[in-house]
Amino acid sequence: MKQSLRVAIVGYGTAGQTSALLLARAGHRVEVFEQAPALGPVGAGFLLQPTGMVALWRLGLLDAALAHGARVDRLIGHSHQGRAVMDMRYRELDPRLFGLGMQRGALFALLDAAWREGRQVHCGRRIDEVDVQRGLLRDAQGDTHGPFDLVLVADGAASRLRGQVGEVALDRPYPWGAQWCLVPQGDWAFPNELRQRYAAARRMIGMLPVGTRPGDDTPRLSFFWSLRTDALQASADPAQWREDVAALWPEAAQRLHDTPVPQGLAAARYRDALVRRWHGGRAVLLGDSAHAMSPQLGQGANMALIDALALCDALRDAPDLPAALDRFERERRRHVRAYHFWSRWLTPLFQSERDTLAAVRDRVFHPLGRLPIGRRQMLRILTGTRTGWLGVWPLEPEFLARISGAAPPGVG
Repeated sequence: MKQSLRVAIVGYGTAGQTSALLLARAGHRVEVFEQAPALGPVGAGFLLQPTGMVALWRLGLLDAALAHGARVDRLIGHSHQGRAVMDMRYRELDPRLFGLGMQRGALFALLDAAWREGRQVHCGRRIDEVDVQRGLLRDAQGDTHGPFDLVLVADGAASRLRGQVGEVALDRPYPWGAQWCLVPQGDWAFPNELRQRYAAARRMIGMLPVGTRPGDDTPRLSFFWSLRTDALQASADPAQWREDVAALWPEAAQRLHDTPVPQGLAAARYRDALVRRWHGGRAVLLGDSAHAMSPQLGQGANMALIDALALCDALRDAPDLPAALDRFERERRRHVRAYHFWSRWLTPLFQSERDTLAAVRDRVFHPLGRLPIGRRQMLRILTGTRTGWLGVWPLEPEFLARISGAAPPGVG
């Protein structure tokens, strides 16, 4: 496709931000519609995988991400009795690989600062309707916008436009969510590890080093505490809440001594969504709008970055818009399919009231991960480099050389 398109993007999360930047650089005219009254990140921290790093490398933002993020070499989880449940080390797949813990605010700031030329962002505009054939948007105030040549729907897991673009096969909320916050890292003993602690599948604490963000040089940890969604908004008794956290993981509780409870905690809810077709007419779904899933595999931000990259590549190489959208969907479905399956399979093992399943998990998950075949498959899923059931998502040699030269030695 050679012509410049007029493009609307609904939502300014990771998928929307990355798409806006890439499309603007490719010469398209981009307008963003964001329902929040002001632009800003949502969420505490996340683990950027090698696949997500590739996208930032292609954008020219990898050096800045490495400067702000925290290298993560290992993911380890223990039961509350101290039994190792999982222990995954990137180097066992490839000695050059690692994860990068990042604050949502850091990624948001890097992407936002990179898109300035020709920038058009409409805040406080909740889009309720999309006419996929004519490329028109209607907002909550009743105003119509367009027509656009292409509409990117990136309004998140709770997308209100999903069913207007594609045929929805599944769209349901998970009964479990999380409370989260950022805390100073200080002298935390595990600066290069994502650590988790479990009490059956009913309670889970995670501590992820996430580095710094522009304007704040204090290294931080991202804390999350798994809860049923019906308990997220309950007015927690601060003393009881701290007692519950300390009972599961005393060292984590110490990091939260200055965090006001519940005022300093944000709530997260998750959905599972499957769409039989990701595009219709001039509109296409991206990120969680297309493939929301449980956070157990930690792939949300990474998938959003890759979606944006794949769409822009398809628009560049395909002869017309329908061919580009078909190519984009085929490519991304191959990558996402296995992650949907494994996220559904793993979620009851870590967030449920199924104590028997959790007991089995505590006894067999780690030994299975020590078997060579099991370990390699787990690491493929973790790093985002599994495509379909047996395929491998390729990492460019130039990218591997870049992170190999930039990364400090791992922590053993």
